[in-house]
Amino acid sequence: MENKKNLNLTLKIWRQKNNQSKGEFKTYDAPNVSPDASFLEMVDVINESLVVKGEETIAFDHDCREGICGSCGFMIDGNAHGPQKGTTVCQLHMRNFSDGQTVTLEPWRAEAFPIIKDLMVDRSAFDRIIKAGGYISANTGGAPDANAVPIPKYDADEAFLSAACIGCGACVASCKNASAALFTSAKITHLALLPQGAVEKDQRALDMVAQMDSEQFGACTSTGTCSASCPKEISLINIAKMNREYLRASWTKKEAVHGGDMA
Repeated sequence: MENKKNLNLTLKIWRQKNNQSKGEFKTYDAPNVSPDASFLEMVDVINESLVVKGEETIAFDHDCREGICGSCGFMIDGNAHGPQKGTTVCQLHMRNFSDGQTVTLEPWRAEAFPIIKDLMVDRSAFDRIIKAGGYISANTGGAPDANAVPIPKYDADEAFLSAACIGCGACVASCKNASAALFTSAKITHLALLPQGAVEKDQRALDMVAQMDSEQFGACTSTGTCSASCPKEISLINIAKMNREYLRASWTKKEAVHGGDMA
C-alpha cells in the first residue's frame, strides 16, 4: 500500500500573553508533517522549533492524549476540536488535512472561559457547577456489593451515555450563545437516572442550574451545535431531561413552601 506523503502546512495561531493583554494571530510554517501524527504532536514539533529559535512556545491544554480527560480543546478552522466528528484534538490526525492547507487555531471564545494564555482558557466554571451538586450521598465504610442496588438496564445505559461527558468545553465554544446547558444537563441526567442519586435529586437540579446561570453562560436555544461538536456525542435529550428535572424540583419546592396549597 502506498504511503501518504508528508504535509506542508501554514498555521495561523492565536497568541495572547494573558487575559488583560491584546491578542493577535501569528503565522507559522509546519513543514514535513507526517499524516499519521496527531494534531497535538504537530503542535509539539512547532514548539520544539520555537525553543531552538529562542522564541516563546505556544501554550495549550493537554494531559492524557487519549481522548478521555477533556483537557485539550481549541477551535480549528472554526470547528471545536477540528473537522472530524466525535474526536478530541489529541485524537485528531493530520491525515484529515491537505498538503498546502492553511489551518487556523484559536481558543474557546466564551465570557465564562477567560483566556489564560494563547490557546489555554480557564474552565473552572465547570468545576464550580459540579461542586454545586454533582455528587451523591453515600454511607462511609466498606464498599457495597456491585449488584446490591438493582438498576434497570435502560437506565444504566442512559446514565453511562451521559457520564461520557469529559467537560472539554467544546459545547460552550461552538454555541452561538456560549451556553453550558449540554455539559450541565449531562451531569444532572447521569445522577438523576441512578437510585444512588435520588437523595439530592431535586436540590442538585436547582443548585447546578443556578450555578450555571451565575457563571454568565448564555441561554440554550436548542440549535444543536453543542451536540454536533461534542467529542463524546452527548445527546440534546439531556437538555430536555435537565429542564424536566429543574421544573419538577421547582414545583416540589413551591409545594413545600406553600404547604401543598398552590391554588
